[in-house]
Amino acid sequence: MKPFRVLAFILALVVALPCLSADLEVAQTNSSGDPVYDVQAPPGYAMIGDLLVARPLLIAATVIGAGVFVVSLPFTALGGNVGAAGKALVVDPGKAAFVRCLGCTESGYNRRN
Repeated sequence: MKPFRVLAFILALVVALPCLSADLEVAQTNSSGDPVYDVQAPPGYAMIGDLLVARPLLIAATVIGAGVFVVSLPFTALGGNVGAAGKALVVDPGKAAFVRCLGCTESGYNRRN
């Protein structure tokens, strides 16, 4: 019975150690273009302020920005910068309102191109 336990332990080490080092490497340098998540640890008062003040304002900014985007769409289409206007008026406030973690100062989801 003892050789079986030794073999199982060695097999577990052989399988587990490369997986752990691969996870650490992906977390530090992700060059494949997959989403990278930054971990922040905001204090409680930052979370409360974000929930009660910042999130409602950012949601309102997203809705107002969508309205302004629709109104300005003919002009931005003529100028050829519909994508930039949509990103600035709708996507950026929406990303800050819905993707950013509670109390964090930056969006936690970043896609590296």
